[in-house]
Amino acid sequence: MKISTKGRYALRMVIELAKRRDDGFTALREIAQNQNISKKYLEQIIPILNINGLLQTNRGSQGGYKLAADPAKCTVGEILRLTEGNLAPVACLECDPVQCERRDECDTLPVWKGLYNTITGFLDSITIQDIIDRNINIAADMEK
Repeated sequence: MKISTKGRYALRMVIELAKRRDDGFTALREIAQNQNISKKYLEQIIPILNINGLLQTNRGSQGGYKLAADPAKCTVGEILRLTEGNLAPVACLECDPVQCERRDECDTLPVWKGLYNTITGFLDSITIQDIIDRNINIAADMEK
């Protein structure tokens, strides 16, 4: 499994907005500039995050975007599933229950299920707030 640019950029955008949560709305050009991501590319990600209730939008001269979700409850897994779709490492795990005709005699299915459970368990255990807090702690340690 490989996370696409869309998933990585969406995660970076959500983290940026979480850091600015108390600052009001942030212009898309500012996010693009801070994250060194094309504004056009971010414009493709916005609808995905917006329709799923992660963003608030404000139009006008003071317009921009604001994180609507609580960073302590929003997980990396949630964002990646929105942008990537299913995080299954193999096609046969994209449906639940498994639809593969060989599922009952497949020797490798438990391996793929274990990998999938590890991936989703790990990504769902990391919140946006965890990432922000970790980076704050690293910065504080570097200043000592």
